[in-house]
Order: sequence, then structure tokens, then C-alpha cells
Amino acid sequence: MCRRQILSLLLAFVLLVTQTGCWSSKEVEDLSIYTGVALDKGELTPLEQGLEKEGSRYFKKNKMTASVQIVPKKSFGSTAKQGGGGQGPNYINMAATGDSLLEIFRQFSLRLDRPIIGHHLKVMVVSTELAKQQTMQQLMDFVLRDNDIRPSCMVFLSKGRAADTLVTKYKGEIPSIHILYMLRNHFRTSKVMRGVNLSELDGLMHSKKSYILQNIIDADGEFEFSGAGIIKGDTGHWIGNLGQEDVDSIAWIKSDVEGGAIKTYDERNQPITYEIKLVKSKITPKVTNGNDISFHVKIESKGRFIENWDDKLDPTKTQNMKEAEKVFKKEVTKRIKSLMYKLQSEYKVDVAGFGERLYIEKPQVWKKVKDDWDYKFSQIPVTFDIKLSITDLGSSSE
Repeated sequence: MCRRQILSLLLAFVLLVTQTGCWSSKEVEDLSIYTGVALDKGELTPLEQGLEKEGSRYFKKNKMTASVQIVPKKSFGSTAKQGGGGQGPNYINMAATGDSLLEIFRQFSLRLDRPIIGHHLKVMVVSTELAKQQTMQQLMDFVLRDNDIRPSCMVFLSKGRAADTLVTKYKGEIPSIHILYMLRNHFRTSKVMRGVNLSELDGLMHSKKSYILQNIIDADGEFEFSGAGIIKGDTGHWIGNLGQEDVDSIAWIKSDVEGGAIKTYDERNQPITYEIKLVKSKITPKVTNGNDISFHVKIESKGRFIENWDDKLDPTKTQNMKEAEKVFKKEVTKRIKSLMYKLQSEYKVDVAGFGERLYIEKPQVWKKVKDDWDYKFSQIPVTFDIKLSITDLGSSSE
């Protein structure tokens, strides 16, 4: 054997010896993997009430009820055999009440034959009722500290019970995964936000900025994204909701629109629809006399006249096309003005990126106003210049 072969064998041996194995690995079958967590205002479940009557008590205050969605169902052992053949849902939801999320999770170990693990946690849903009572910092403290939970987990709000968003009437569907995948529809409509994950939420909370989280509503075993909830930066509490069109308008202001539609009515009260192909916007802060701040927002959009219910309107005529552009522009302007009234007069918060732009372009001015920015923003004039152009009529002009 030549020297080169001997050296190659020795090198291979050294590499094998120095490689570490997965000594701390755990088999999936030995774990209860949860993919969704819902946090609600504290209220004992019927099961908890029954267990407490039998003596299951420990010192706590019932401030929140945490529900976890465990998948797959077979991780519950014999329970899967009873469901067999895909007859029931492929997940199990469990709930417990207390005032420490970690303690609640450990209490699940008294009812399960396998420990729950959060490596694959995809979504967290917080009810607005709970977010009114407890701050987001309090509710997120454990999940941000826990090494098991990934910072890519998305966070949402729920107008109703958060636990209801983890239930579906469709067999074989896992609600927490379905909610996560719904975010992919942002390219279809900016009423669907990009979403806020734990890492981004941590930054928002530490910055004391006000922000919004996508709202989920549910009915009859189905759910949808509907607007957003506002979290006040200096308090960390939920203070109110914005509608679907408000979320859409924020996307127009922040130039975060990939698709969508503007539906309005013409002079004969017939519906006409503009399909968005492009939106560009720029927020420009202006400072005069050292302290007087104002903003000007320039928005440009291009799209197609995609739907027309008015038999008397011929969109192929240039004059009619120009009139339609004015009607669509008027609708966009109305929506943005409605949003600005809510932000500046009703809630007195900036969740549309004005402060961020001031910080970037006028950092010295921002230092003077950042401590009380939400209130100051409510007093600042904002003007808009909106330009909307129809580029085509789709594949048919009839």
C-alpha cells in the first residue's frame, strides 16, 4: 500500500472519529408536536372544572386559557386507532388555564403520555379580549425565550375566541397549517398582510412603535382574514380594529401591493372593477422652521379595466376610459382618507410607516419627536397625490 493510500485512510479515520452523532435526538413517535397555539381570556374549560372537582388544583390565577394543536393525531397513541381511516380530524386540540404559559405547557404532561414540543410551531393566535387585559410583551415573553420555538412563527389576532380558529369542519385539514398558507395570497390582494413573525414582533415591541397584526374571524367551522388589530406601542395593549379596506390602504401608502382590485360604482350606480397590476408610492417628510413636520405621499398605479356591468358604458372610447380612471381614483382617495381619519383622529397611532420614513430621512428631527410620536403624528398634516392609469381592458373589450 502506497503512502498516499495510507494517508487517505488515516484522514478518513480521523474524520469519522471526530464526527458527532445526534445524541440528543428524539423520535417523532415519542413526541406530541404542536403546530398552533391560541391564547384567550382565562376561563376554565368544562374538563378543567371536572378535574378540579376531583382535586386537580395548584396555585394560579386564571388569567389566560392556552390551547395547543397537536399533530399528527397518531402521536396520541391508541386514540389514532379509534379514529382510523381518516374518519376524524388529523389533529387534537387541548386547553388549560393559568397565568404562566410555560406552567400550562408543563401541566399538559399530567394528561398526555408524550411531552409536547414546539419545534414546529407555525402560528399563534391571540384574542383581542386577552390583548386588552394583558400586554403583548407579557403574552409573548415565554415563546421569545424558549429555544424550542422558532422565531419564524407567525402571530395573529382574533376578534372572537382564538381557540375557535384552530377548529375546522374539513376532514384532513390542519387549521394552524391552513392559516399559515393563507398568507401566500398576499400576491392576490393586499387585504392579506405579509404577516408578522416572532422575530419581527420582538423588534416592534422593543421599539415601542404601534403596529398592526392580521385579524382572523371564524364562523361555521371556517375562518378568514378580516382587517387588522392595532397594538399601541407605549402600552402594548390592543386598542381597536381596522377594516379590510384600511389594511389595503396601508399597503398602498407603504408600496406593498402585489395585486388586488378596486371595485366602485359609476354614475349609473353600476359596479365597475379595476385590477391592480402595479402600485408605487413614496412618503416624503418635510420640515420647516425647525419643528414643523408634514408629509406628502405620491402614489402611482397602473391596472386594467377588468369588469363592467354598465351596458351603456363603452370603455374603448378614450373619454370613457378617462372618466373611469377618475372614478377609480376617487374611490382610492376616499379609502385612504378614511384610513387617515382613523389613524390620526380616532386611534391616534402611526401604523403606516410615516415615522420610519422620518427616521430615515430626518434622523435629527426624529430624535426630538420619537418619544411621543403617535400623539404628534395625529397633529401632522398629510397630503396625497394619486395618479391612476388604465393600461388595458383585459382580453375582451365587449
